[in-house]
Amino acid sequence: MNILITGGAGFIPSSLADKLLTDQENTVVLVDNFLTGKQENVPRHPNCKFVNCDVNNYEEIAPIFSSYQFDFVFHYAAVVGVKRTLAHPIMVLDDIQGIKNILNLSKRTGVKRVFFASSSEVYGEPVHLPQNEHTTPLNSRLPYAIVKNVGESYFRSYQQEFGLDYTIFRFFNTYGPKQSTDFVMSKFLRAAIANEPITIYGDGSQTRTFCYIDDNINACTRAMQQDLFVNDVINVGNDEIVTIKQLVELILKITGSKSEIVHLPPLPDGDMTRRQPDITKMRQLLSQPLTTLEDGIQRILKTLQ
Repeated sequence: MNILITGGAGFIPSSLADKLLTDQENTVVLVDNFLTGKQENVPRHPNCKFVNCDVNNYEEIAPIFSSYQFDFVFHYAAVVGVKRTLAHPIMVLDDIQGIKNILNLSKRTGVKRVFFASSSEVYGEPVHLPQNEHTTPLNSRLPYAIVKNVGESYFRSYQQEFGLDYTIFRFFNTYGPKQSTDFVMSKFLRAAIANEPITIYGDGSQTRTFCYIDDNINACTRAMQQDLFVNDVINVGNDEIVTIKQLVELILKITGSKSEIVHLPPLPDGDMTRRQPDITKMRQLLSQPLTTLEDGIQRILKTLQ
């Protein structure tokens, strides 16, 4: 199969490419403009092609669709990171054009199904837990969440009008070896290893769930390979709740770090107090239990040694 992954130099997309390339029958094309992606994330594999490209620019992305007859497209490119998305709302809103480009080109070139990386951010502050794909209101007003919500609407609309099949993945916090230090888990781990202060916003009582990258990738690839959850939405995450303060304490315990915990004022926006996905659908895609938080942290530490 020929598979396109946008945002391919990022943490989750490049990890997805690693998995897809284990099948020698697959050719994987990655595109990225390196806004947040890294060259070292791109797999070195004979069946992997990389193109420096901005998917929001139609003139750049259109020739790539013309050069390959893609069977599947994973649209993962986006402006990411809480601080970055809050500081650059117009840049975030520009990603709507990339969504339209991918859908129009997929429709015209016979792509079988497009997979869209949405986000838990669409839920906003939860009304109830766990957050279910079809019963929880999508109530966030932040530009990043709005773009993901608008994107989901585009995917549904293109299926209704043109028959272009899709699957929407609502990603909750995912962590693993390739993750950049902009994100909570990798930032805390690196600080702990260096015995540097670990900063948390507010009192650290915010609850989160953390999904190890292998669980994320296994669920998403099986949705494609087994033709499951076509024209549907899936929460992709872990449902084990932990507070940010508990996460720091666990990292300090595992690493034996002497880092001190420093409390900063709460963020004015973008730091939801609670999050927990309903992962009933995701469990149907996995043949093994999800990775525990302690096991996932240990796996990352082995790669840092």
